[in-house]
Amino acid sequence: MTDTLIPFNRPHMTGKELGYIADAHAHGKLAGDGPYTKKCHEWLEQNAGGGKALLTHSCTAGLEMAAILSNVEPGDEVIMPSFTFVSTANAFVLRGAIPVFVDIRPDTLNIDETLIEAAITPRTRAIVPVHYAGVGCEMDTIMAIAERHQLLVIEDAAQGLMATYKGRPLGSIGHLAAFSFHETKNVICGEGGALMINDPRFHDRAEIIREKGTNRSQFFRGQVDKYTWCDIGSSFLPGELVAAFLWAQLQDARAITDKRLRVWDAYHAGLEGLERDGKIQRPVVHTQTKHNAHMYYVLLHDLEQRTRLISRLSEKGINSVFHYVPLHSSPAGQRYARTSGSLARTVALSDRLVRLPLWADMDAVTIETVIDAVKSIVHSN
Repeated sequence: MTDTLIPFNRPHMTGKELGYIADAHAHGKLAGDGPYTKKCHEWLEQNAGGGKALLTHSCTAGLEMAAILSNVEPGDEVIMPSFTFVSTANAFVLRGAIPVFVDIRPDTLNIDETLIEAAITPRTRAIVPVHYAGVGCEMDTIMAIAERHQLLVIEDAAQGLMATYKGRPLGSIGHLAAFSFHETKNVICGEGGALMINDPRFHDRAEIIREKGTNRSQFFRGQVDKYTWCDIGSSFLPGELVAAFLWAQLQDARAITDKRLRVWDAYHAGLEGLERDGKIQRPVVHTQTKHNAHMYYVLLHDLEQRTRLISRLSEKGINSVFHYVPLHSSPAGQRYARTSGSLARTVALSDRLVRLPLWADMDAVTIETVIDAVKSIVHSN
């Protein structure tokens, strides 16, 4: 095996991050909710849908806050796909709720909106659509179902910043939403996230939960003369150095997205022939959605071919990866959750998926190297 020549991910730097971090330090504000946090909040509120934004130390934290805000209790049920990261389910399991997994669509790998209504029971409290690969779920249908059954919709938009559904930013459509700024995402700060509160009835309580259950934010705005313990909560704030780094990234979010789209488009064009020959399936993006090039994946025919492609690419120094192991098949998933109907597509598609290297500053030679390697290996299968 050769050394890795082409990594799966290379975190992007705009060039302004370290200067903003130094500035935050020079002004003596390193704890949360300083000037850079406020800049990030304003940017998210203006560019990610207009809801109230609260930075968190991870998308996981944002989802945990959303679970608290949803008031789920032990035995309540929350509908979501099994093909997602563990945080989607864990946030609700921590409150005693039961994730109910439904199957995914064969085209976008998002939750199959036509299966949601059959999964609803008297204990259902929320629906959690996951925008896989930054491609929007069928949110109009999901919101209509939620309205009919008086359910909350909490968007797991970890991969969704700068993507839209019918012109609306992902993360702006559900009652609540969570973003990720992990180093593997498009816009990053190492570890970080945000909760978007699109329903005003949650504004005040979200602030309290984020501040260890206190009304500290109201105190600093002069709305109360002292702050005190008001509710359950935890320390969900990121430090100001993290926010300073993130501010540099958010300022360049459009340029970063455009760079990633250039890579994605090159992959899509370069691998068209393999799909035409029936060797692979490429990602599907419907016309009502605009994706953000969070990832580029291909679907092979079966697990054996997937394993072979990853192994052979590794031998060529190219780091490709598979993605989620379906949560319903995991030990914790079997203990804490249940399924609704068959999850055959989830199982089959998760076994067939390979994610190719993709980062903002990938050059044309590197992209062509990956494309040529994939074509050579797949044709030899």
